[in-house]
Amino acid sequence: MSEALTAELLSTIQKNFPLTRYPFAKIAQELGVGEEEVLSILQKEKEVSIIRQISPIFDTKRLGYSSSLVAFMMDKEKIDEAVEIINSHPGVSHNYERDHDFNIWFTLAVPPESRLGLEKTVALLAQKTGAKDAIILPTLKMFKIAVKLNTTGKDAKKEKVAKRRHKEITLTPLHHKVIRHTQYDLPITREPFAKVVEELDISYETLFDTLNELQEAGVMRRFAAILNHRKAGFNANAMVVWDVDPQKGEEIGKKAAEFSAVSHCYLRPKYENWPYNLFTMVHGKTTEETNAIIESIAEEIAHKQKRPLYSTREFKKVRIKYYTPEFETWEEKMIGETL
Repeated sequence: MSEALTAELLSTIQKNFPLTRYPFAKIAQELGVGEEEVLSILQKEKEVSIIRQISPIFDTKRLGYSSSLVAFMMDKEKIDEAVEIINSHPGVSHNYERDHDFNIWFTLAVPPESRLGLEKTVALLAQKTGAKDAIILPTLKMFKIAVKLNTTGKDAKKEKVAKRRHKEITLTPLHHKVIRHTQYDLPITREPFAKVVEELDISYETLFDTLNELQEAGVMRRFAAILNHRKAGFNANAMVVWDVDPQKGEEIGKKAAEFSAVSHCYLRPKYENWPYNLFTMVHGKTTEETNAIIESIAEEIAHKQKRPLYSTREFKKVRIKYYTPEFETWEEKMIGETL
């Protein structure tokens, strides 16, 4: 089995997964290899957890959910118990310990029908965990969100980040059904969409037309594979926070987003206890490589100060499941315990 072919396959499926009845056959054809070989390689990569999930990546906000990055300052001896409470919320998709006084970092989303809303949910979690301090860091401007690890080593240092114009649509019952049924991990089989088509009782054409429509509307960012960073060899992943002039934030953010090693780039608010407003996720195979990338970015963007926050522990990394009853169940339980 060729390492080069494996790297090429992993690179390919991170971009845009083919929305067709036999997607692995299409990938095989594009790479000039057999379908069985593609399936065999990818099944092995899944077994060893290098491939975390193949699924649609939906835009939480365009589905009506409120979301934000949140940081808690926790006493070290309380972290494990706090993480259990935070991770119990179905809208927490990522949760990490990072090397800072604000040591617990998680993303939180709540549905439009939430009784608590985002801020009250954070306040409740802070109370339940005994957090010493908390900051809510919503996205003010998003410049880039696309995790595509450079598995081949061939990616250019920089890339163009295209600004997409999305068509406006009103989500129909069919859209909601397709979102609910496709948001789970796709099996690596010859005809992976067969179960979804059967469950929805629709044709392949209708399924793919609906998914493409959701992508054109920006509701689905893309259909792609997400890799396990560490398992794929990217062991040094830093959330780099920058103190930049808010008046020039858009210009600076666009420049930082051009770096291929940057997967996420956002402008967020500053606070008295938090001076950083530009956030970039930088991925490298070693700390030395990641630090070198950070310095390359620092040479090109105007900033007062910066701080790379490396994750020391990963507590949760999952896709949010939309339109499920778990959100309401969680709120009822937590509100009941608080009364």
